[in-house]
Amino acid sequence: MKILLIGGTGQVGSEILFVAKNNNVKCISPSSSELDITNRASVNSIIENNLPLDFVVNASAYTAVDKAEDEQELAAKINRDGPQYLAEACAKYKIPLLHISTDYVFDGCADTPYKETDSTHPLGVYGMTKLEGEQAIRECLPEHIILRTAWVYGAQGNNFIKTMLRLGQQRPELKVVCDQFGCPTAAVDIAITIINVISQMHTQAKGRWGTYHYCSTGSTHWADFAQAIFAEAVSVNSDYPSVKVIPIPSSEYPTKATRPGYSVLDCSKIEQSFTITPTMWQSSLQRYIPNILKNI
Repeated sequence: MKILLIGGTGQVGSEILFVAKNNNVKCISPSSSELDITNRASVNSIIENNLPLDFVVNASAYTAVDKAEDEQELAAKINRDGPQYLAEACAKYKIPLLHISTDYVFDGCADTPYKETDSTHPLGVYGMTKLEGEQAIRECLPEHIILRTAWVYGAQGNNFIKTMLRLGQQRPELKVVCDQFGCPTAAVDIAITIINVISQMHTQAKGRWGTYHYCSTGSTHWADFAQAIFAEAVSVNSDYPSVKVIPIPSSEYPTKATRPGYSVLDCSKIEQSFTITPTMWQSSLQRYIPNILKNI
C-alpha cells in the first residue's frame, strides 16, 4: 500500500510515518517547501506527481486555538481550504482520503460521550474552521474517512504533558483547570488506528466511509490528568520533585478562545466497524512518560 501523508512533522503525522514503516506501508510525506496545502495548484501537483496512490492522509492543521481568534484567515486557509483542495484532487484521481479532525467541532455542553451523529456547534475559530474542512470533504469526496480525536499528545511539538513536566521542575505548586473533561490520547495510538483503518479499507471498503471518533477510553479533567502525570514521573524517576496540583475553575484561567467543557467522544462506531479497541488513557500515559522525561 502506498499513501501520501500531509503533515508528517506534526504530533500525529510523525507517528504515522513510524507506524507505516513498521507495517510495510510506503509513506510519502512532502515537506512544507514541497507542498502548500493552501494552494490548489500545489495540492494537485503533489498528488499527480506521486500517482498511483492508495490513500491520502491529512494530518496537517492550524492548531493554535487561541491564536486562531486573531488569525482567522490563516486558520481557514489551512483547516478549511486545504482539506477542500485535497478532497477535490482525490476525487479527480479517484483516491480515498482520511482526514483528522477534532472534538472542538462540539460546544462541550453534553454530559454523555459525543456520537458522530450529534449536532456540532463550535465555540471558536479553530473549531469552526475544522468543521468547515469536514463539510468541504463530505461535499467533494464520498470516499473519505473523517477521524475526530481529542486531547492529543505526542513526542513532537508542544503538549500538556510536556508543559506540566517542565513547570513541575520549576514550581512546587501548579494551578490547573478542573472543569474541562476529556480523554487524553497518545498520537502513536491514533497513528496505529489510522494505519489499521486504511489497511482494512484498502482490502475491503464495504461501505464504511464516513465520520468516526477515536480517543483513549476513560475520561478525566486537566487537574487530575496533571496529578497522574506527576505521579507517573515520580514512579519513573524518584528524583523528580513533588508537585502539588491545585484544581481551579476555568474562570480563574481565562483564554482568548473558549474551550469545550466536555470533550469525551463515543468510539463505539469505530470499534464495531473496524474492530478497533481504544486503549485506556492511563496505560498510554505510562508508556509515554519515560521517553519524555529524557528530553525535558
